[in-house]
Amino acid sequence: MRPDAVHRVLDAELAAARDRRGGEPPRVLDVGGGSGVWAVPLAVAGCAVTVVEPSPNALATLNRRAAEAGVLDRITAIQGDTDALDHEASADLVLGHGLLEVVDDAGVALAALAAATAPGGAVSVLVANRFAAVLHRAIAGRLVDARRLLDDEAGQLAGTRDPLLRRFDVAGLEALVRDAGLGVELVQGYGVVSDLVPGSVLEANPGAAEALAELELVASTRPPLRDVAARLHVLGRKPG
Repeated sequence: MRPDAVHRVLDAELAAARDRRGGEPPRVLDVGGGSGVWAVPLAVAGCAVTVVEPSPNALATLNRRAAEAGVLDRITAIQGDTDALDHEASADLVLGHGLLEVVDDAGVALAALAAATAPGGAVSVLVANRFAAVLHRAIAGRLVDARRLLDDEAGQLAGTRDPLLRRFDVAGLEALVRDAGLGVELVQGYGVVSDLVPGSVLEANPGAAEALAELELVASTRPPLRDVAARLHVLGRKPG
């Protein structure tokens, strides 16, 4: 399959950062980076990556993955959360993927990410979509939960074992990014149609996987399809 929408944007951003640095490795900060799903491939691509993650188990997995990929020397692991950021404004690209849904204060967390970003650099935010959660629960027959998510401004199922403190829509996410002092450069969906196509369809039809990947890329930037994607991706730019 072709590169997905988020990877395509990050690849372009890192190429621009490398140019700004005269060919030197881009500096990436991955906050809440977990076991290295994003960090290890970025290190393989030649980036110098710092991962800030509170879970020691996730960091152990990150170190193992980095060692297996031969990039342990390109990754610095720090146990902590946004309070552990040094705010030196030195990162060319800061990732906050799956972070804002679980922190106590999303605005404070995003402001910390922006503070750690070098002038002219970017912050990549990937969050759960409130309206997608409504649709997915309705399709699954969980109609009461769907209505509760729709009515709750934070997009949370309060009083349940909901692992997320909040979910976002496009307008709310854009406002949050701007409040952190970042310019909204791009808003796109992640997982617009790919989760809806059965695997049997892809297996039975030659070329279906490529067609799905192409459809996903096109749909990712086209409202209203973008606005009901499983997750929303925003690239915020720090003024230079």
